[in-house]
Amino acid sequence: MFENLFSYLEFPFVRYALITGVMISLCSSLLGVTLVLKRFSFIGDGLSHVAFGAIAVASVFNLSNRMIVVMPITVLCAVLLLKTGQNAKIKGDAAIAMISVGSLALGYLLMNIFSTSSNLSGDVCSTLFGSTSMLTLSKSEVIFSIILSAAVILIFIFFYNRIFAVTFDEEFASASGTIAKNYNLLIAVVTAVIIVIAMKLVGSLLISALIVFPALSSMRIFKSFKSVTIFSAVIAAVCSCSGMIISVLAGTPVGATIVAVNAAAFGVCWLIGIIIGRSAK
Repeated sequence: MFENLFSYLEFPFVRYALITGVMISLCSSLLGVTLVLKRFSFIGDGLSHVAFGAIAVASVFNLSNRMIVVMPITVLCAVLLLKTGQNAKIKGDAAIAMISVGSLALGYLLMNIFSTSSNLSGDVCSTLFGSTSMLTLSKSEVIFSIILSAAVILIFIFFYNRIFAVTFDEEFASASGTIAKNYNLLIAVVTAVIIVIAMKLVGSLLISALIVFPALSSMRIFKSFKSVTIFSAVIAAVCSCSGMIISVLAGTPVGATIVAVNAAAFGVCWLIGIIIGRSAK
């Protein structure tokens, strides 16, 4: 098994995919803690469906660089979700459900009507559940993902104190001079960026798992925001790397394997949390 693994690691595309997967997981886990604590974790699922619809639009126009369409549309919808969720007439969960279901249906409709591929089911499945092979990750996509992921991590580190304040008490943050709505907007935009760069690896339906699972796993064991964030990043990177290695050796879909490993890690952390809780008593 190890001989097979080392032989696979000799190929550049495998190393590129591992690096990309770890970077994407780190970004997702960092923002995931904030989104879970703000009870807005479902935004990942909603924006992923928006990205699916944007990809369908890009496919209709036969654009080689789909990011030109997908990124602006997803970011715009993230802003709209934030603004609509603050509307007393339309609650946040209702706005997410409305936009996500509408985008998913519109995307599938466009791909059916204007399809130029003989394998429509394969294209839809790949978009929803991620690429079945890491060979589909081009060098330009890897570089683009790494640059955006690094930017997201730096933004989170630089604005850590303000994000922490906005996450727990927006009114206190505003009273202390922090413009809460601007940082909520920053969180929404950064989440949209993460959704777009993660779609190629895990697919639109599985992205929310990368956001939610590491944060929830970490919360089973740790209590402070800093500890939860750090452990969430660690467990996300480990699960992502492990999932891709298992995918290479077993020939399973990358996205589904990564999510399955995250689910198993949550189960382990849940048991550890129960043991720690009983020992504390």
